[in-house]
Amino acid sequence: MKAQFLTIATIFTLALGTVSSTYASVKTDKDENSTILKNVSNINKIEIHGNVELFISDGSADQVKVYNKYYEESALVQSQDGVLRISSYADQKLVVWVTANDLRAITAYDNSEVKSFGNLSKINLDVTLNNTASAKLNLDAYNANITVNDRAKADLTGKVTDYNLVQEQSASVNHTNLVAENVTSKTNPVSVQPKTELANL
Repeated sequence: MKAQFLTIATIFTLALGTVSSTYASVKTDKDENSTILKNVSNINKIEIHGNVELFISDGSADQVKVYNKYYEESALVQSQDGVLRISSYADQKLVVWVTANDLRAITAYDNSEVKSFGNLSKINLDVTLNNTASAKLNLDAYNANITVNDRAKADLTGKVTDYNLVQEQSASVNHTNLVAENVTSKTNPVSVQPKTELANL
């Protein structure tokens, strides 16, 4: 009976220990405030809108990790036909980390930010920045086509074989620390919005 009581007490103690460590593990994940989105693959283009901070890294498998309390915010992350669309119009930036194996294009709008995490090693990469979007990218690419419109900003480092830049006069591009073998650069005048009838009154 004494042995049976000790066995029950030992099992009870072990059970409590297991529950405590499981709770601690869950709590750590919850404190991190991140969500890994499953069933996302074959990402070849990313399009971001609104107040988003996007980190991009190379990897053998595609993964999307959303920080903040994603499901509590007015955010949308959608993957369809190889295009990953991310948008958030909350006051606090929605932080997203995307690991992609075959990324070929990035388009950013509004006040969004794009940053590379490590080198982006690509054969072809097209980056288009609009409105007041910004990008800070460390490239290791054969061909990089960079288009910077409106008041967008690009800060580029690394090395590229063929570097093609198209920018508007109001945009800002820093490529001082980018080494490129072949460079094509074009500056467009600031695009003027057509006047409406209301503006003429």
